[in-house]
Amino acid sequence: MGDIGRVSVGIVGASGYGGVQLVRLLMDHPGVELVYLGGESSAGKPFSELYPHLAHRVNQRIEPVDPEKIAARCQVVFLSLPNGLACEIAPILVEKGCKVLDLSADYRFANLETYQAWYGKQRTDESVAATAVYGLPELYRDRIAESQLIGCPGCYPTASLLALSPLLKQGLIVPETAIIDAKSGTSGGGRQAKTGLLLAEADNSLGAYGVGRHRHTPEIEQICSDLAGHEVTVQFTPHLIPMVRGILATVYATLRDPGLIRDDLITIYTAFYRNSPWVTVCDSGVYPQTKWACGNNFCFIGIEVDPRTGRVIVMSAIDNLIKGQAGQAIQCLNLMMGWDETLGLPQVGFYP
Repeated sequence: MGDIGRVSVGIVGASGYGGVQLVRLLMDHPGVELVYLGGESSAGKPFSELYPHLAHRVNQRIEPVDPEKIAARCQVVFLSLPNGLACEIAPILVEKGCKVLDLSADYRFANLETYQAWYGKQRTDESVAATAVYGLPELYRDRIAESQLIGCPGCYPTASLLALSPLLKQGLIVPETAIIDAKSGTSGGGRQAKTGLLLAEADNSLGAYGVGRHRHTPEIEQICSDLAGHEVTVQFTPHLIPMVRGILATVYATLRDPGLIRDDLITIYTAFYRNSPWVTVCDSGVYPQTKWACGNNFCFIGIEVDPRTGRVIVMSAIDNLIKGQAGQAIQCLNLMMGWDETLGLPQVGFYP
């Protein structure tokens, strides 16, 4: 694919970790031309001042956020902003005909009352929000391909839902027994200075946070309910682990049929994800590690059954900044443009 016909793309919020991942991946994407990098606090600064390691490739400046001007220059816009800001900008971009991919929580919820209850922001963009599609390609590939506005999932929901989806869709578990125990690297907390993410605080330590009240819980429950065909509640507990990248979600649930064995479930998962190039179901007895996914767009899934307790244990590993954020958004863009789902995305990660 040559330069002719390349799609003009902009990133609002280019200075954060999600933004710089998008810049890195889109620079090498054969179908796009990166024409706009936007931000508020860093407006006017060269992008290379924020990320000197990209100075040899990116000579653009961070520009102010003006939706009208962005829409005039960009066919596609990625919004990599804190929660509550995308919903101010997206309606203007959508109205102007842009394809919009929001990496925040603003367009992940079918019910805006749920969003308002958990995120504390009143919304006036109901009509636009009603057109948004949840950007998990493995579940909603066809709808994403036809949509103009995508609410890209969070990193925890991505890892958790890819682990749970076959079980819920096939009715293999008692949904209310699902427990998600997930651990994330510190980059999931963003680039802002936060005491809990300081090296002296986070290193050599492991702790849970947001117990029973993490904002990703209703997002996970919404999709679980859709898959199960009825209202589902799940127990979700996130933990901060002293590493930079990666999420490992370990999911426990009671099987409806205690006679199912590990190899049965591996067969079921392999069939469920047969058309999903970014999901790898591990061989029998192999359990994924976060390092396998570091720097690539894969989700690695390992499965075990404990016949003693009648539970299935599913382990899911992703790079929180790639499959859990920027890579997944580009995967959605590929679908929206009718391109191959793997286009421009890294197949091989960093190891060790």
